Amino acid sequence: MIEVKDIKEVVPQTNLFSVLSNLGHEQVVFCQDKEAGLKAIIAIHNTTLGPALGGTRMWMYNNESDALNDVLRLSRGMTYKASISGLNLGGGKAVIIGDSKKDKTDKLFQRFGEFVNSLSGKYITAEDVGTSTNDMVNVSKSTKHVTGLPENQGGGGDPSPVTAYGVFMGMKAAAKEMYGSDSLSGRKVSIQGCGHVGQNLVRLVTEDGGNVFVTDIHQENLDKVKMYNPTIVDKDAVYDLDVDIYAPCALGATLNSVNIAKLKCSIVAGAANNQLEDEVIHGQLLMQKGILYAPDFLINAGGLINVYSEIQGYNRDKAMQATQHIFNVTLDIFKNSKANNIPTVDAAKHMAEKRISDAKASR
Repeated sequence: MIEVKDIKEVVPQTNLFSVLSNLGHEQVVFCQDKEAGLKAIIAIHNTTLGPALGGTRMWMYNNESDALNDVLRLSRGMTYKASISGLNLGGGKAVIIGDSKKDKTDKLFQRFGEFVNSLSGKYITAEDVGTSTNDMVNVSKSTKHVTGLPENQGGGGDPSPVTAYGVFMGMKAAAKEMYGSDSLSGRKVSIQGCGHVGQNLVRLVTEDGGNVFVTDIHQENLDKVKMYNPTIVDKDAVYDLDVDIYAPCALGATLNSVNIAKLKCSIVAGAANNQLEDEVIHGQLLMQKGILYAPDFLINAGGLINVYSEIQGYNRDKAMQATQHIFNVTLDIFKNSKANNIPTVDAAKHMAEKRISDAKASR
């Protein structure tokens, strides 16, 4: 645990409890083990519907404040994601501060697993950006409260194909709403980020007849999608492209005032979490510009659906069937948004919040 005097360094000029109250978090755990090289934060946002399930991200943050801000936003998004997907789960997330290419050790993840275990099942972890199924194996040596394990250990393996399929379903629903057909044949789609999810999304869109434009900061990721013959563009040029659909599939906050002003697309539908830098300002700005936004926590829920199914006995076919339902929910969100003249992100949040409030009222 960090000492109270260090809180000011994590959240400069801010009362931490005010931040947690405003965002609605129940608990935040700071984890530190100098010998193992572990510096991590676990954030539990809401457990009304069930235990908080969310992945562990490993990232070299600029500072602890950025790490805390990220885990708070991500865990809150997981609450919405679980609720709107109809899962009996709450929202939680963890971040490990470190370089995933240099700082990983078995001991680090086993020690992290001990911190997860200390929460007695209130938080269940899984893989995320910078972590893998093998890392979750090491976590599982210290706790049973872990998903995202390899298939040979009863897990679902890499959840990225299921996540990508959910994004694809949301994208097709947006096309149906905007163009009258869910086919992506002939549509120009820019995919920002070709990690595991982005690679699978490139494949799905290409197979559906879409013309794909891709960008990524890592050349090896671009090399992995060359077989689909996408057009490769510079990372800074992706916002200016004249495309039908922009799919942010890297890190969040790309939908800010500067970038939205550049967009020439009519749909935004991607896999990244927390795409809106400010939910109120930028959800409204997209609507004013006539851009249909498929809320990220809705359409990227396939990965959560996949790891949730591990808890009940994993079956990939059932996970894919449940993920396919994202298409219909997305259409419902668009309908509610139009009927109430509110941004799609607000319509999605209202749906998620209602399920949580109904659960509280029924207790």
